[in-house]
Amino acid sequence: MYESFYGLRERPFDLSPNARFLFLSRKHLEALTHLEYALGGRPGLTVLIGEAGTGKTTLIRAALQQAAATTSGVVHLANPTLTRAEFFEFLASGFGFSNEAATSKTRFLRELEAALAAQPATGAGLALVIDEAQAVPHELLEEIRLLSNVDAPSGRTVAVILAGQPELAVRLNDASLRQLKQRVALRCELGTLDLAETASYIAARVKVAGGRAEQIFSREAVATVHQYSGGIPRTISVICDNALVNGFAANARPVGPDLVLEVCRDFQIEPPGAATTAPQAAGSVAEPVHSAGTVIPPSADAVAADGPSDREAAPMFSGYTKPRRFFQFSR
Repeated sequence: MYESFYGLRERPFDLSPNARFLFLSRKHLEALTHLEYALGGRPGLTVLIGEAGTGKTTLIRAALQQAAATTSGVVHLANPTLTRAEFFEFLASGFGFSNEAATSKTRFLRELEAALAAQPATGAGLALVIDEAQAVPHELLEEIRLLSNVDAPSGRTVAVILAGQPELAVRLNDASLRQLKQRVALRCELGTLDLAETASYIAARVKVAGGRAEQIFSREAVATVHQYSGGIPRTISVICDNALVNGFAANARPVGPDLVLEVCRDFQIEPPGAATTAPQAAGSVAEPVHSAGTVIPPSADAVAADGPSDREAAPMFSGYTKPRRFFQFSR
């Protein structure tokens, strides 16, 4: 819809997880390294914690894409609200076990032991990745713990990754799950993006889509996006995508803070910790604040209807450097 108007090949802020648009902040790179290490044959349980919208699913897909060539069998469970029978049926199908193993836990465990014994002593093996793990029924968490007890003479076990929202960490602290928690070998947590990372996130996605961020978003617009999104990547994408739609309709280039505030008002998005603060009316000039609370004054040109010049918008994106391995993922 707005792609040609802003010089883009495609929409840069679609919400579907896409490893091509993966942005690696320091914490995201650390989490991706943990996931790849776990999928590479690390024994024990790996836990990834992050608020909704911080990029857990995208990281998982990126790690699975990297591991596809070396891992002999990975089961990715994105909807874990299953019964015990459905859980073993899903695992048996994913690992390529027999139809009998899908209906008999005894047969499943025998085939699992045989599959682990057939794996080389080093390198990637069998892995189970569970997304939205905060929703896993209690009985399945116990089955996952028992699953990690199954090993081969070589010491091979099923690598298990649990990725979920902070409620998962709370559940793991429950006394009834202490044995499962003791099996956690790797743990990492995703946080929100600061102002500089928000600018880099926007610039990176725009660049992958074929555009230049400093020509599409003003400095003040980016700061306002950060203020109202709280640095949550999914919320950043929602605001930016709708601001581009509104900017296209208004023939506005670059997008200014007034369009961002209009989107926030429409979606009833409030700055974190300011539930009673309403977005300013369209046409007003925002005074965005970054995560430390410092006001970023608008440039002189921001008061004008046409927004700031490219020269003044560029410093917001000047610190962006291509994250390590960012463009490793093919189309």
